[in-house]
Amino acid sequence: MTPFSDRLLAAVEAVGNPTVLGLDPKPEYVPASIRERSAKAFADPAAATAAAVLEFNRRLLDAVSGIVAVVKPQYAYYEALGPDGARCLADTIRHAQSLGMLVIADAKRGDIGPTAEAYARAILGETPLADGSVRAFQAADAVTVNPYLGIDGVQPFLDACDRLGKGVFVLVRTSNPSAVQFQDLTLEDGRPLYEAVARRVAEWGAPRVSACGYSSVGAVVGATWPQQARTLRALLPHAVVLVPGYGAQGATADDAAANFDAQGRGAVVNASRSLMCAYALKRHEGSLTAEDFESAARDEAERMRRDLVQAIERKKSDA
Repeated sequence: MTPFSDRLLAAVEAVGNPTVLGLDPKPEYVPASIRERSAKAFADPAAATAAAVLEFNRRLLDAVSGIVAVVKPQYAYYEALGPDGARCLADTIRHAQSLGMLVIADAKRGDIGPTAEAYARAILGETPLADGSVRAFQAADAVTVNPYLGIDGVQPFLDACDRLGKGVFVLVRTSNPSAVQFQDLTLEDGRPLYEAVARRVAEWGAPRVSACGYSSVGAVVGATWPQQARTLRALLPHAVVLVPGYGAQGATADDAAANFDAQGRGAVVNASRSLMCAYALKRHEGSLTAEDFESAARDEAERMRRDLVQAIERKKSDA
């Protein structure tokens, strides 16, 4: 089977766009027309909400198809919708993959032993059966993992990825402001903690480097910390970097570009609200409404592609 890193870089290069569409759909993001239609079709409010979110997701994915090659659903938003949300998530993943998109499960799981193994199977697509066999099912192509528990919490995901040709993105330097409380703690040798985590990620990924030159064990490094990103890029020469923090969290294309290698490869940049709710961006104030979400998302995806490509080219020129 083709390793995840090969599939990811090929998909990004095919559309010329390292953008990831983050699907973190609060029900209030869904236009009123969709919510009203779902409320008429489903007597149960929970089922109606999940159906509305699913239609919203499908139409967003259709709108950016051919421009964006990777989608990242945040599992918490679907789990909050109960059993109907689980079905919505599964249908969203299937629809994205039917369009040729790769799916990164933003689940940030972190546990040990059999529990971590169960998480890996659930997210990456294996159901253990009573007779001892395992049934594969369509699921995410990669997953985000919290390394705080050490290799005990990561190894089951690495094993699942080896069996199934999937990917893992390990949290290294996240985009949130309070990340400094732990991730920047200074170790006895003077290094910040996030650098030690990066070195472990590099070790875990080394045996899994594929033909593209990158490993299926990647790292999460926030665009809001460009200086740290430059250091981490050097420490993680074979890790694809998943970059949150662009757009609504304040990071720019130039900030995100710090995570790419000298050839302009090796990273993907997530945008959630700024794509899902592009109609609400300040530059559209008074001209667009929620009902324009599809065209607004497509236009914003095109603009983000241009901005990222230009920023990456500037970085290459400055190198």
